[in-house]
Amino acid sequence: MEFLDFLTLARPASPNTYLLCPEGYCGQAKADSVAPRFAESPKDLFRLVTRLVRSEPRVRDVLEDPDALAIRYVAVTPVLRFKDDVDIRVLPAEPGGKAKEPGATLAIYSRSRVGYSDFGANAKRVGNLMEKLQTATMDT
Repeated sequence: MEFLDFLTLARPASPNTYLLCPEGYCGQAKADSVAPRFAESPKDLFRLVTRLVRSEPRVRDVLEDPDALAIRYVAVTPVLRFKDDVDIRVLPAEPGGKAKEPGATLAIYSRSRVGYSDFGANAKRVGNLMEKLQTATMDT
């Protein structure tokens, strides 16, 4: 399984995806929301994101690359058990920044495998993860 390249991402016309991205990072793909900046280093933020993802119910097939700061997993919807693919890339907050330096951000792309509309499931998934992440970073 390969990790998503956010720089060349092309989104479908259907409304069954959600993209959170730092401004200017996702190439031609228009983000649904702009990613915040975190005080943690990219490595620390990656570890936190990985822990939060693995603690979620109905998460399957988690693939992670600590060197690339990339995560890919499958989220299974609760009622109909649809499988949605989620890719996360943690980045230095400043272009050219280092993985151990303070300041990080991330890109998240959640998309449904089937159907035209997801009834907001992908947006809700990304929003929930971001709320947990912001709460966890405030507690550290």
